[in-house]
Amino acid sequence: MASSARFDLNLLSVILAIHDAGSVSGAGKQLGMSQPATSAALNRLRKRFGDELFVRTATGMEATPRALALIEPAREIMARVNGDVLKGDTFDPRTTRTEFTFAMSDIGEMVFYSRLLAHLQREAPHATLSAVTAPAQDIAEGLESGRIDLAIGHFPDIRKHNFYQQRLFTHSFSCILRKGHPIRGNRLTQAQFMALGHAVIRAEVRSQEVFEQFLKQKRIERRIVSSTPHFMTIPFIVSSSDLVATVPNAIAQRFAEMAEVKVMTPPFEMPRFDLKQHWHRKSHQDPKNAWLRSQVVALFHNDKRWDGASA
Repeated sequence: MASSARFDLNLLSVILAIHDAGSVSGAGKQLGMSQPATSAALNRLRKRFGDELFVRTATGMEATPRALALIEPAREIMARVNGDVLKGDTFDPRTTRTEFTFAMSDIGEMVFYSRLLAHLQREAPHATLSAVTAPAQDIAEGLESGRIDLAIGHFPDIRKHNFYQQRLFTHSFSCILRKGHPIRGNRLTQAQFMALGHAVIRAEVRSQEVFEQFLKQKRIERRIVSSTPHFMTIPFIVSSSDLVATVPNAIAQRFAEMAEVKVMTPPFEMPRFDLKQHWHRKSHQDPKNAWLRSQVVALFHNDKRWDGASA
């Protein structure tokens, strides 16, 4: 790759793990390595390629252009190596009649489920797909027992050493108003945001907690007119009133497809959060689980369609 000298293929796993986890410590946990060992491996990679590869930012370790150019070739190489290793324990998606079970929030189902279903119907035509919603502790237990194959979404509580995680894409928030609202343009001003009545979601949703905590830290107070525990009520409240709601980008885009609402950029630089897939270490080398993870990555890794108005 960088020269004709022998290259340690284990270093490719380090590149991928740092990219997916967004940190050296997270990569180490994913690989079962200590942080010093992971840092040493990164230094070897930097020397090998003559590039920083990953630089520290406020949101984590960001890949340089050189590192980004290595990611997909590295994935292909490691997939080929792992495929050879796993030949004795095969999984054929074309013939399997297994059930794939995903843990998702209601929001996650709106973002991921329909595309997953369409894709898996093509790639694994005899398999079935199911989604479950549960507290983080129950999801963790389901992943460990094998009742759940993958958890997809924003699950910051699943952090135990026995779990792997892989970042799919980074997400933020957008505002929605009804089509025909007196406020025009694509971006709300701070004065408009403060003056409008707000429809809010009062539910134990981790992504929404990110937004509420942001408002608290910035001491931003809204004029709350309506609250509901159900996300699916929001587009109908907004489309029949002059209220505004602030929701994750992907949800805003979905609501704009199904109701008479438009998406607008908030007046503040909104917080961002990672959507990831999580699995238990027991399933890490399982051919079925490895194949399923690869399909999720192919569909959603660095997906830009949900960047929305606030990207």
